[in-house]
Parts: sequence; structure tokens; C-alpha cells
Amino acid sequence: MSWDHVYRFVQQIPRGRVLTYGALAKALRLPGGARTAGRAMAGTPSGKGIPWHRVIGERGKILIREPYASLQRKLLESEGVKIVESRVDLKLHLWKSPAKPKAKKSKPKGKPHRKRNRK
Repeated sequence: MSWDHVYRFVQQIPRGRVLTYGALAKALRLPGGARTAGRAMAGTPSGKGIPWHRVIGERGKILIREPYASLQRKLLESEGVKIVESRVDLKLHLWKSPAKPKAKKSKPKGKPHRKRNRK
């Protein structure tokens, strides 16, 4: 499975902001939810400019293991994100992704209604 659409979305997260795995999964309608988002982020290719460190766990928790957890913390702090006890304050730093444009309503399928002739 290609995670390119996930990485394109993550690249939109601005500096100093974070997104949870669950919110990422919901925004992209990933089957399997947050676990699938985590799997995608675990496979992030290096050197492509994908800010993997801006995706965190529920309630702002840094979930990845060392030594990457320390790197994630350092990268987030360098962007001005405040972290206390491995948690990001989501009230300050949660990114609200832009709303996707709503799909146009399609015309109902089927036979068109015909007017009756009244006499």
C-alpha cells in the first residue's frame, strides 16, 4: 500500500503545530484508524522533507520509542512546541486541518417524474 497521500497531508502541518494519529486517520478516512496512521508514519522515508515529528498520540503524548522519542521532542521544541512530561499541550499546538470542500450533490438517479394531464 502506498502512503503517499498520508505524507502529502502531513507536509501541510505548519511549524509549531501537531496532529494526532487519530485526527490524521479521520481526515484521510484511513481504514483501521489511528493504528493505520501510525503504521504509515513508521514507514516515513527519510530525506523527503516529511515532518513526521508533528504527528503524536492521543492527548498529546509522544508514543514512539527511544532514540526517536528524544529526536521528536527536540524537533518539536525547536519549533516552539511546549512539552511537559512527554505531552504536548494540544490546546496551544493542535493543528486544525482545513475543511475539505464538500462534494456537489448529484441529481437523483432514476426515471424523471412526469406531470399528469389533469382534465
